[in-house]
Amino acid sequence: MAASKLTRLLQPLVEDLGYEFVGLEHQSNPKNPVVVIYIDSPKGIAIEDCETVSREVAALLDVEDPIPGHYNLEVSSPGLDRPLFTAEQFRQFAGEQAAVTVYAPVEGRRKFKGTILEAGEDTVTMDQDGSAVTLDMSNVVKARLVPDYDAILAGSKDKTD
Repeated sequence: MAASKLTRLLQPLVEDLGYEFVGLEHQSNPKNPVVVIYIDSPKGIAIEDCETVSREVAALLDVEDPIPGHYNLEVSSPGLDRPLFTAEQFRQFAGEQAAVTVYAPVEGRRKFKGTILEAGEDTVTMDQDGSAVTLDMSNVVKARLVPDYDAILAGSKDKTD
């Protein structure tokens, strides 16, 4: 089943449980198929939140049976290297660094890493090596924020001093 169909099935359930449905990844490798669901909330995500969502999602997937055969279900917080699935999420994190991989090469490249400048309905524009590059959302395979770990660690050291 396509990730978009799984999203339409699972997003309302996750939101009814009181969580933000960040997105999902469906890796249909025949030897080890995996469905990873990313959830978030204003107070953050604890292991108990993942357990609650996992239990409810597993029950729904058992009833609906949208994925043939055996698969592993994982529920996770998005983490510091948060995956980006929608143009709205790119807009939310404008000004942040992201790594994006596309299906078809753009300007001879399939991998981009730079600052998110803006996002339209169907596109995202990034600063790639000082030049603005616009990518079609339909061409994006995978996108994640690239956290500045040095700044994060420096900030945590300031709090302990």
